[in-house]
Amino acid sequence: MVVNITMFDFLMENHSLYDLFKLHWLLFVGIAIYFYNKKVLRSPVFQVSSRQKVYFYIAISLFSILKVTPIDVIATHYLFSAHVLQTSILLFIITPLLIISLPMEFFRKYAWNHRTKLFITILAHPWLTLVLFNGLLSVFLIPVVFNIIHSSAILSFIANLILFIHAFFMWWVIIQPLPELKNFSYIIRAAYIFFASVALFPIGFYFIIAGQPLFSTYSAVSGEFIPALTVVYDQQLGGGLLKIIQTFTYAYALLIIMFQWAKEEQKMEGQSGEKHIRYARGVVIHLDKDKNK
Repeated sequence: MVVNITMFDFLMENHSLYDLFKLHWLLFVGIAIYFYNKKVLRSPVFQVSSRQKVYFYIAISLFSILKVTPIDVIATHYLFSAHVLQTSILLFIITPLLIISLPMEFFRKYAWNHRTKLFITILAHPWLTLVLFNGLLSVFLIPVVFNIIHSSAILSFIANLILFIHAFFMWWVIIQPLPELKNFSYIIRAAYIFFASVALFPIGFYFIIAGQPLFSTYSAVSGEFIPALTVVYDQQLGGGLLKIIQTFTYAYALLIIMFQWAKEEQKMEGQSGEKHIRYARGVVIHLDKDKNK
């Protein structure tokens, strides 16, 4: 408990109250909750389940903890591992929770119309978004690039916004909130998750095995916030957190897909295949297999 008080005192001495508790992000959270309640929950067009409401408020609570509290200052100025934790939760937990918190009719109305259909079709292509998201995230974490981006608040905001957009489309492929948009098979989605998990392995492993400081921002303040956590240990912790959070979320998504696949196969068991089905004036007729031979 003494350590926690000391850490907070250290932050209070070196940063303003506004830096520690960012009111503009709190305002953003308030606006997001207002529009979700007014445009989604109270809309007569959309049907939102209790589970979807829980998903939204979990996502918005996690976002508030990461951006409104002193965690943001720690991630920006003192600990690379805190920055990786913040980015990983945003991209691998908050983003999919936001997607599944919205009803299918919402995406049909606002995302799948004549103005946005072509744009979403291109960006939601599975292999394109796989390469773009994982490639951009890997480039973002390259020390030289990271140091340049991290030196500017504007560049950091733009970089995180780009990553969030591509993370949205990456999870769009996995979750498939709209069946109209390339309803990929379960095996393709499972393969997609596998390749996505492998794509970030090199950069995460690199941080774990690196024996020298890589990030000038954090090297300059090494030991000021947590004396026992050296800059190298901090980098290794960041690489481990990246892989743990990514692996956990992908494994959970893969498990859900496998359950859905098994459930669908169980429903179809004992039913006639498509080649033994005929339609006559809207009536489905199952033909005897032996008579079709």
